[in-house]
Amino acid sequence: MKISKAVIGGDHAGYDLKKSIKDYMETKGIDVLDVGTHSKDSTDYPDYAHPLAVEVGSNENTLGILICGSANGVCMTANKHTYVRAAIAWETEIASLARQHNNANVVCLPARFITEELAKDIVDAFFDTDFEGGRHERRVNKITLS
Repeated sequence: MKISKAVIGGDHAGYDLKKSIKDYMETKGIDVLDVGTHSKDSTDYPDYAHPLAVEVGSNENTLGILICGSANGVCMTANKHTYVRAAIAWETEIASLARQHNNANVVCLPARFITEELAKDIVDAFFDTDFEGGRHERRVNKITLS
């Protein structure tokens, strides 16, 4: 799948990493929409996870990157939205499998537990992996509640 756009967001704990990842993605030619936060001031992660989830959930060729201290809060928030499948990744293989087997469209990064370089590798793995479909599609189709 050719990704035409990325959406990135996070709270104060993820601010520095978000800036770095956004700049990195733009150097790769990806159009990045930054939904905030735009400072290190204390803030609430749902204020950024919800707008990101709305954007990703309504645009098929868009992937999201959410960042907070542990990645738990942003992941839980994003997964409340229909058509969003957010996954926490702290290693590249987890990011790849989230795309390949679960058709994840948002990767959640734990800023307090990974390096900037590893974060870039995780994002690359996430964006470079396609959904495998097949037996996994049946399972993914059972995720959303009616």
